[in-house]
Amino acid sequence: MNATSSILAAALISLVLAGQALAQPPPQAQAAKVNISQTNPPLELTVGKSIVLTSDQDIRRISLASPDSVDVLLLSQRQVYLTGKAPGATNLTLWGPGDAVMAVYDLNVTPDQSQLKNMIFTVLPNERGIRVSSSGRNIILSGHVSSATRMAAAVSLAETVTPGKVQNLMSVGGVQQVMLEVRIAEMSRTVLQRFGINFNLMTGGNAVQSMLGGLTKLSGGVMTPTDNIGAIVTPNLGSSASLTAFIDALKANGLVKVLAEPNLICLSGKSASFLAGGEIPIPIPQGLGTVAIEYKPFGVGLNFTPIVLDSGRISIQVNPEVSELDSSLGVTINSWQIPGLTTRRVSTTIELGNGQSFAIAGLIKDTSRESINKYPGLGDLPVLGALFRSSEYRKNETELVIIVTPHLVKPLDMAQQTLPTDGFREPTPSEFFGKGEMEGKADAGQKPSQRPAPSKNDTSSRTGGSAETAAPQAQ
Repeated sequence: MNATSSILAAALISLVLAGQALAQPPPQAQAAKVNISQTNPPLELTVGKSIVLTSDQDIRRISLASPDSVDVLLLSQRQVYLTGKAPGATNLTLWGPGDAVMAVYDLNVTPDQSQLKNMIFTVLPNERGIRVSSSGRNIILSGHVSSATRMAAAVSLAETVTPGKVQNLMSVGGVQQVMLEVRIAEMSRTVLQRFGINFNLMTGGNAVQSMLGGLTKLSGGVMTPTDNIGAIVTPNLGSSASLTAFIDALKANGLVKVLAEPNLICLSGKSASFLAGGEIPIPIPQGLGTVAIEYKPFGVGLNFTPIVLDSGRISIQVNPEVSELDSSLGVTINSWQIPGLTTRRVSTTIELGNGQSFAIAGLIKDTSRESINKYPGLGDLPVLGALFRSSEYRKNETELVIIVTPHLVKPLDMAQQTLPTDGFREPTPSEFFGKGEMEGKADAGQKPSQRPAPSKNDTSSRTGGSAETAAPQAQ
């Protein structure tokens, strides 16, 4: 009987010890210990981490407002084990002997920052200026990064921890201003050869007329020449007959050269535009007989959006355009002559280093057109056939090249910047009227292209000027 009692006692002790072991926190969680006192500051918990509250009195009852954010476990009559489950806020109430409220704690559960910090350090080891903090369910990234691509990488890593709850307060350091230098060169050659003859033969009461090629037209029974006429020949055939020949003989060569070099400065990630040209008014018929005017721009235009990448490389979305007025493409709207536009436009995205150039367009266009209008049979005669046909030959050659060069730029001291007007001096009356000079002579101690240096007390040329002038960054 004594042996049986000893076995039962040993079994009870084993069950008690086992129950205490089950009530202990998981061995992998290092729980922080907090003593319960009269002053109860808010408790900060991290998702996946735990703390232990220790009291000097027995805890009779506990209550948790939001079990979705925190898990609570009573280890003993004087210890409470808290584990963060999800980001959020709640409160914990403890009652002591006599059902008196012992303490009330505000619990703030935040995302695990250590995991995100380790990820950022592993993926971006050289970015030591990134700071990670949290507020409620949100992760806040602040500090400085070296490029926009690395900032995007840090934000993507934070999104894996708290999707949709990332606040990006980081700023990009270094040079983030890009000057785009674009050179547009175009050569266009045209060749035109045209020959045609119209005649008007009258003998007695008979008349023979040819109007091939549009050199002449009938107006009230009378042959009238058009603007295409180059020469009129009227030989003397006697009193009984008259002959009038209208000749169109033209050979023309044309050459057009277009060279534009627009430069524009823009911040990384922003868009900028440039236009050197003008706008033509286009009437748009409206209801009730009214007409609205819409303006169409033309000239040399440039739109680009740069993004500064790692190692000083620049990704650019560039849209250069060259357009000019062309009356041959125009239309007539309500008696208004609207000219057309000949446009050369390019849209592309390229990636270059600082100071590198890239030809984004090389267009060679060669067109030729031949046309012969003739009377059947008569136009095929060996010699006289030239009187009964009209010939025209056109050839156009166009070559267009656009070269893009981006530069990383930084502000420049206005005192060191020269302007084209710095060396100009108005002529005196004796120089203008007596010598016929358009510019006066520069001072003896000043070069024509050099700006006089401001004094130390003069700050007017140094305030605000650096925001409008820039120089390429030295490598």
